[in-house]
Amino acid sequence: MNDEKDPQGNPWIKSAMIWAGVIVALLLFVSMFDSRTASSAGAGIAYSEFRAKVQEGQVKDVAIAADRISGTLTSGQKFSTVPVNDPGLTGLLDDYNVKYSGQAEEQPSFWMILIYQSLPFLLILGIAFFVLRQMQKGGGAGGAMGFGKSKAKLLTEKHGKVTFDDVAGIDEAREELQEIVEFLKDPSKFARLGGKIPKGALLVGSPGTGKTLLARAIAGEAGVPFFTISGSDFVEMFVGVGASRVRDMFEQAKKNAPCIVFIDEIDAVGRHRGAGLGNGNDEREQTLNQLLVEMDGFEANEGIIIVAATNRPDVLDPALLRPGRFDRQVVVPRPDIEGREKILAVHMKKVPLAPDVNPRTIARGTPGFSGADLANLVNEAALMAARRGKRLVAMDEFEAAKDKVMMGSERRSMVMTDDEKKMTAYHEAGHAIVAVHEPASDPIHKATIIPRGRALGMVMRLPERDSYSYHRDKMHANMAVAMGGRVAEEIIFGYDKVSSGASGDIQYATKLARDMVTQWGMSDKLGPLQYEEQQGETFLGYSQSQRVHMSDETAKLIDKEIRGLVEQGYARAQEILKGHEDQLHLLANAMLEYETLSGEEIKTLLDKGEITRDDGTTIKPSTIPAVGSSIPKTRRRKGPFGDPSPAGA
Repeated sequence: MNDEKDPQGNPWIKSAMIWAGVIVALLLFVSMFDSRTASSAGAGIAYSEFRAKVQEGQVKDVAIAADRISGTLTSGQKFSTVPVNDPGLTGLLDDYNVKYSGQAEEQPSFWMILIYQSLPFLLILGIAFFVLRQMQKGGGAGGAMGFGKSKAKLLTEKHGKVTFDDVAGIDEAREELQEIVEFLKDPSKFARLGGKIPKGALLVGSPGTGKTLLARAIAGEAGVPFFTISGSDFVEMFVGVGASRVRDMFEQAKKNAPCIVFIDEIDAVGRHRGAGLGNGNDEREQTLNQLLVEMDGFEANEGIIIVAATNRPDVLDPALLRPGRFDRQVVVPRPDIEGREKILAVHMKKVPLAPDVNPRTIARGTPGFSGADLANLVNEAALMAARRGKRLVAMDEFEAAKDKVMMGSERRSMVMTDDEKKMTAYHEAGHAIVAVHEPASDPIHKATIIPRGRALGMVMRLPERDSYSYHRDKMHANMAVAMGGRVAEEIIFGYDKVSSGASGDIQYATKLARDMVTQWGMSDKLGPLQYEEQQGETFLGYSQSQRVHMSDETAKLIDKEIRGLVEQGYARAQEILKGHEDQLHLLANAMLEYETLSGEEIKTLLDKGEITRDDGTTIKPSTIPAVGSSIPKTRRRKGPFGDPSPAGA
């Protein structure tokens, strides 16, 4: 790319330097004149000293004026003094033979009067001329008169060149945008067959999926000028400013065509017109109208490709999405397991890795992570390794970083009583036992009773692969697993000792049952009908749903079916845990003793009753119920997920 140039900065500096030079020249001229006047007057002496020199015969001649006496000494030196009321001065000069003469008051020249009087007016005219000139030019994007100037920035290689090699996990989106790059490099390839490149490409995807990174990669690959601007940069409190900025942006783009203009978060200016309260926002609508005209209006803008990004395509104005403006919508989805592995490989190139790091395992354990989430995960692992004083980032750090990102930091300072720890251990063991004995459930990855975030413990299950749809048997299995913690508390501690720890599980099971009944048609009594529809807006992170018009009898039946599905899951969890109560005690004691167990350790423990570790040590927890007994001291061991946890954490 060409080096970045500021077309408005150089004239501004040039004008400022010209006026500064004029002012400095005037000041120098005046100072030179004053200095010459002072030098011609000679050195100043006191009047008493002047009389003494006359009496000593050192004065040759003098010129007497009303306010000054100047003359020459016998040595040829010039002097001057200020007279006082001395009537005998002329007599003194006659006595010592000093030539004297009168001198009229010196009047300043016409040019000096003109300079002194015109200098303030010249300064005022110069400032006014400078301001008017800046107003005519627009004043630059950052000047006082630059409201209507575009804030688009020209991206160059010194900002950090990005190519398609730096973009991973979104191959389909990259392929669609590769066509734009090929057109910019070789337009005749498409023109000879009558094809026209799309005027605009809209990148749609969740936050952090790599929309801006894709746009930067287009600029890096195409090698053409790349202007970038945010949608909010067009919005101003003054009506008409946004439209002026749009016009100026396209004028700059025309001068640098062929080029790419990237508008990030275009929904800030491209929202549906007339959707607001009253008549809407006049400034935003005028800005949008100007953008529509510039993209596909009466005058064609050849060689300018608009690339925009948003995570809210549903709020954009239909006129913005029609063919001829944003012809192509490129969906940038969250990466699948293959994509996550590739993204991790890109970010891991900058990190010194230990031999045990397996990107595939990390990718499998991060479903739903975006590219930004994975970059943050690698960074957290590197920071954690640095805090521990390691030279390489090992799998332990990646596991700990993943837990921190997904569940929050460990709350080791949290003080829990023995009864609360036992309750938590049996609660999490209940989830794990039901998950092990439910064929449709995802395999367990980890179980822990170390508090993280808002949770006192966690059983993490990971799918073997990414799931894009769920089957009925898996939904019933998930509800049974969710109820496993509550059922375990009731079996071990009794009905009156059930805690509030299952609130999140109950919320999950209820929502899952409601979706099965009202949206997915999985109720035999209600049939395959939709009884709730999702709203586009979200509030506090939760999507809003609204029931369609229905009778009171149907609403009662819906509530009854939802309760029936949750109670089925509750009954299934009771059946499993009562049939495997010995495994429940075994796993709960193991978690009280070791706090964190991997999925493989849990499976081996339930099959053999003990775990033999790589170092030859054997983990064999007691099968005696821990209720009413003291908690065993946590064994100091190096587990598969990092450093050992202190007792009572």
